[in-house]
Amino acid sequence: MSYPPPQGGYPPQYGVPPPQGYQQPPPGQHPPQGYPPQGYPPQQSYGGSPAPPPQGYGQQGGYPPQGQYNQGYPPPQQQPPYGQPSNSPYPQQQGYLPPQHQQQYSAPPGQYPPQHYGAPPPQQPYGQQQYGQPPPQQYGAPPQAPYGAPPQQYGASQSVPTPPSPGYVLGQAAQVDMSAQADKCRKAMKGLGTDEAALIRVLAHMPPLEIPTLKQTFSQRHRRSLEHDVENEVSGHFEMCLLSILRGPLQNDVWLLNKALKGAGTNEALLNEVLIGRSNADMKAIKQVYQSTYHRTLEHDVRDDTSAKTERMFSMILSASRQEDSAPVLPQSVDADVTELHRATEAKIGTEQLTVCAILTNRSDGQIRAIAQAYEHKYRRALDKVLASEFAGHMEDALVQMVRCGADRIMRDAMALEDAMAGLGTKDDLLVARVVKIHWNPNHTQQVKAAYRQRYGKDLLTRIKGETSGDYERCLIAMLSQ
Repeated sequence: MSYPPPQGGYPPQYGVPPPQGYQQPPPGQHPPQGYPPQGYPPQQSYGGSPAPPPQGYGQQGGYPPQGQYNQGYPPPQQQPPYGQPSNSPYPQQQGYLPPQHQQQYSAPPGQYPPQHYGAPPPQQPYGQQQYGQPPPQQYGAPPQAPYGAPPQQYGASQSVPTPPSPGYVLGQAAQVDMSAQADKCRKAMKGLGTDEAALIRVLAHMPPLEIPTLKQTFSQRHRRSLEHDVENEVSGHFEMCLLSILRGPLQNDVWLLNKALKGAGTNEALLNEVLIGRSNADMKAIKQVYQSTYHRTLEHDVRDDTSAKTERMFSMILSASRQEDSAPVLPQSVDADVTELHRATEAKIGTEQLTVCAILTNRSDGQIRAIAQAYEHKYRRALDKVLASEFAGHMEDALVQMVRCGADRIMRDAMALEDAMAGLGTKDDLLVARVVKIHWNPNHTQQVKAAYRQRYGKDLLTRIKGETSGDYERCLIAMLSQ
């Protein structure tokens, strides 16, 4: 790894022509520098010049407004380069393709649109499938430019660093009055008995930037620690839910990492949950706070709990040197990565594990998505299935998660929730961690619920109710019911 739905609504449906606004100059005149070819929206950068810096929040170097969860996606009205995700919580504009290619997104359901490289056709919007009231967004099927598009659309440009997610900047807090919420928490725990429902009402929907403000206000007004009081008043998995919320996204990540690494053995699933698919900015914040909290570097502790090539893979992940989300996705680079991945896996006896790790740990989500689509188109096998057959154990799990994170983060999260509940017994640590992680972004939460229904044919909340009970159940349901 918060937030009301973004201003401006959700992305328009595929097939809508791109916004006009740039006209062909008179004969003999060159277009002003920086303008795209005719038919492309003027705000999109197709090469030569970098995409606008992801500040766009009303101030230089600013972060998303309170209540919005960035997750490394572009801010509103900024067009991502080819290959960037459409599952952003921010509205996106059409305009990735010239008008003559727009028709490929209006193919009838169940048919592959012509010239669409390596991806199934866009899914029916969730609202049309009568999945309740999820946002009309087509997760995981971004409008992709076909391979072979004019090279000038993908010219190299300097990428802009992805800003930290809300809650991942030390000292950042919402400047709001939390007196009423602090008093409600104190009243719920004062005297004999605890009003668990009141605690859920206050905490389950609170954005991450309001958490530090609430804890500070509680301490100032009541001379007590809110986290300490919660520990004394509730217990079990319900306590785990409330404390995970009160730590906030960054501190909870650090706590989960320590839980995964301490003692005998390693909880690989928790380690992957925190570290896979993170932006460079978030990864650096996690490492900084881990060291200041436990007085050891995260690299040191991971190295002590892993070995051989798995240790090398996590060293690559922790280096926080992924290509940024704003980096252009160059078809020639994608083709080179696809060829190298095939050479290192299916094309030979034995697998060059570190070659695969070096590619996937270094690429952005948009680049991994393009690689996965191109690989399936060229070799007729899904990349995640290739990795599952070529690797084993912790390295297999981590690499498959990298591909799924890049290819479709929403569906990956839906599958992760089912994984925490599948089989005999519920993996409660994972279930709590995953629900808390997605709940910081209500828009993303709604899409995950819709994706879960599409994949498994049942309602996520009903599934959770069947696996949990009591205040623990009520807290999970409240976080997912925003």
